[in-house]
Amino acid sequence: MAKVLSLVEKYILYITLAVLPVFILLNSTSPAILSKTQLLFVAGGLVLILWVVRMFIKGTISFAFGRFDAGIILMIIAFVVSAVMMTPNKMEAFFVPGVAALLVISAVFYFLANQLDKKGKEGMVLALLSSGVLLSLSVILTELGLFAKIPQLPTLVKDPLFNPLGGLVPTIVYLTPLLFLGARQIIKEKELAKRVFWVASMGVMLVAAVVIASKALPGKPQAPKFPSFQTSWEIAISALGKSPVLGVGPSNYLSAFNLYRPVSYNQTDLWNVRFTTANNFYLTMLTETGLLGLLALVVLLFPIYKSIAKGFKTDYLAPVSLLLVLAVLPLSPVLFAPLFILLALISGSEEHVVTLNTIGAKSSLAGRIPAIIIGILVLAGIGAAGYYGFRIMAAEVTFAKSLAALSANNAKITYEDMQKAINQNPRVDRYHTSLAQIDMALAQSLSTKKDLTDDDKKTITQLVQQSINEGKAGVTLNPGRSGNWEVLAQIYRTIMPFAQGADNFAIQTYTQAVALDPTNPNLRIALGGVYYALGRYDDAVDAFKLAVLVKPDLANAHYNLAVAYREKKNFDAAITEMNSVLALVDKDSSDYALAKKTLEDLEKNKPSTTAPAGENLTAPQKPAETSVKPPITLPSDSTPPQTNP
Repeated sequence: MAKVLSLVEKYILYITLAVLPVFILLNSTSPAILSKTQLLFVAGGLVLILWVVRMFIKGTISFAFGRFDAGIILMIIAFVVSAVMMTPNKMEAFFVPGVAALLVISAVFYFLANQLDKKGKEGMVLALLSSGVLLSLSVILTELGLFAKIPQLPTLVKDPLFNPLGGLVPTIVYLTPLLFLGARQIIKEKELAKRVFWVASMGVMLVAAVVIASKALPGKPQAPKFPSFQTSWEIAISALGKSPVLGVGPSNYLSAFNLYRPVSYNQTDLWNVRFTTANNFYLTMLTETGLLGLLALVVLLFPIYKSIAKGFKTDYLAPVSLLLVLAVLPLSPVLFAPLFILLALISGSEEHVVTLNTIGAKSSLAGRIPAIIIGILVLAGIGAAGYYGFRIMAAEVTFAKSLAALSANNAKITYEDMQKAINQNPRVDRYHTSLAQIDMALAQSLSTKKDLTDDDKKTITQLVQQSINEGKAGVTLNPGRSGNWEVLAQIYRTIMPFAQGADNFAIQTYTQAVALDPTNPNLRIALGGVYYALGRYDDAVDAFKLAVLVKPDLANAHYNLAVAYREKKNFDAAITEMNSVLALVDKDSSDYALAKKTLEDLEKNKPSTTAPAGENLTAPQKPAETSVKPPITLPSDSTPPQTNP
């Protein structure tokens, strides 16, 4: 019986690894990523359950140790401790996207693969290369447009940009080591038939690699874009300065990017883009897990360096090529498992097996105590992860439905499903911020109605309060995320015309958003716009000046500063700024015509009473007229959360 269970475990690992890159479930917010996360957790849980049952049957605990075990364990410690101590929203660290949890389950796959004998590990090689062939066939069929011609396939799969791994970069990272693994098999294989099979597999992967590489070339529409090495390095160093040992926490790179990116980033074409990774895996890991993560990486890689120093072998081709690729590209978390499997394939030369014999006969209950204790702990962990994982994935499915309803302009279903997703999993900040914006849109739409009834005013008040509550919940769940504060600030700013006290709340929340994203000129323009609407022109000028300072070539910053100067009757300064606008915008655009007309009015000292918007230029606005009269009074709990000092 134990042998049968061992065989089943082995084939679960094989099948999981083979289908991992092409496994897709459509009913989630990120089919390419979350589906693979589910597959890894389910397969890993099944294998662990079978391992526990087999342990009970045998009455002994056997485990094989490899040369990478210390590094893997230290990586688990680094990611888990950093996630617990540093990541503000633990849901992001452990479940969605779940970088820390994915690393742990991938480590489980490493240790399970490490238990296999030489023949079993050759089976893992076959599974890996099969996965590469399946992924490559998907890439080729998509490129040929064959998927689009099959009406039964889902819309996602028929998309000409479809990629089962979610993009070009994960595909490049995945296929690169497999090409070298295939080369290693061709070199080692003695039988002609098997060698032909490996050559054919390599041919399919090479064709896919050429297709992917051609799309990834600079200048191509799908060419991947990342922050420069210099920007990534400065973010990493700044993050280490704040938290040297543990970094900013797994899945929290976006907050670090917002807070620490240099002003020079604003001079690039990507200045308005926010990234969730550095331009390579190592700097991402350094930023998120600090020096503890760096130590784990050194311990993990040292055995490879030590082995290569003694003489390079073809077995090292695949893992070394992957490690080199990760120096120039980021790593999708779902690819941790194949990375660790590659390490397991070359860890066996220093393998030692430790067997913990039970006390007395195998049938003795007392003799099975070690196995029972370990089994209970493993099963309890699997049960807890399964329970919470099911609820979390159910919430993701519901949230995906709400987004589909939003795309279909079905406000009722959107609203109901977002509320349902929050009830299923209230610890995800993006659910709350999304519902906050839906609530605010409904309230804003209703407030434009003429001849509002008392019931209408009551409904507006309820929607506004719920919008504020959801915005505050998003901020509370992840207070270090500038975007969450921005959403709450936009809510307060929107209700300024008809809600007493909202103006001060808007200033507080925009100020905190700026503090967490200090080089973002648009946030400073938004804050300046609030001051302008309140007639606080000195404060507006100061805010717009800082927007110009962080991005001197942003025409809209100069335009807003010019308009604020105009309100202060400082026409010389306004004219100077408007000339800067004219130097920055296209002469054939409506922006240029708008700026030129405004400049002419300034030069005549007859500023126009209105400032219409151009294509990109948006002037600060005075409070809009509203039919909500008298203005509603916000409840006492509408104040924004406390900000960090």
